[in-house]
Amino acid sequence: MLKAIVRPPGASFAHAVSSQQPRPTIDVALARQQHGEYCAALRTAGLDLLELPPDEAHPDACFVQDTAVVFGDLAVVARFGVESREGEQEAVRTALQGHKRLAEIRPPATLEGGDVLIIGSRLFVGLSARTNRAGFTQLRDLLELEGGSVAALPVPESLHLLSDCTYLGQGVLLAKESVASLPIFAGLDVILVPADEGYVANALGLDKHVILPAGYPHTAAQIRAREFTVLPVPLSEFAKADGGATCLSLPF
Repeated sequence: MLKAIVRPPGASFAHAVSSQQPRPTIDVALARQQHGEYCAALRTAGLDLLELPPDEAHPDACFVQDTAVVFGDLAVVARFGVESREGEQEAVRTALQGHKRLAEIRPPATLEGGDVLIIGSRLFVGLSARTNRAGFTQLRDLLELEGGSVAALPVPESLHLLSDCTYLGQGVLLAKESVASLPIFAGLDVILVPADEGYVANALGLDKHVILPAGYPHTAAQIRAREFTVLPVPLSEFAKADGGATCLSLPF
């Protein structure tokens, strides 16, 4: 059974990093409830969960996806592009030991998992405010040894590449208009996310299931038309901290 690392938000999540101005107020109790619903959806999709305790020292620690990139038998432990998040990796690194071989992104490189789109053996790394070219280069050098093909993409506006597009599986890409027509995605079945549903571009594909932020009917209908089972989950409190459906788990 596929496993996933998850970590519920602690009380400090109220102070998570947010790009939004004015800064929204995060309801931590509601965030914990939503995280529980998210975990229930992961279990419905067939995943066995490894739950880490909340990390009060790191407000953003619930976004475990950013801590590592898993490709085959290798897990590459990330190095954050924002200083306040450094240290989140430690518990995830420990959890992965015994399951995966481990490698590290080294300074001055930065790389966060939210900037890595994996489509089979192809990986696309977003060059963003959180992931620099040195991070891309180190990941490329590591994963090409594992049989991966790694390319870089600019992320001019969004926090992470996966804020703009996610791969659902079965040849289906969910994407905002800004990236949907890129030549590197030629041959994929692209579901274009309408401008008024942009947040839903960050969805989590798990075989025939897709975990989707609740409240985006047009995109949900398009996904169901591809014969996926949609598992809608309310994620309003995580959206306030720029997080989406992929951010809250690290499948491996």
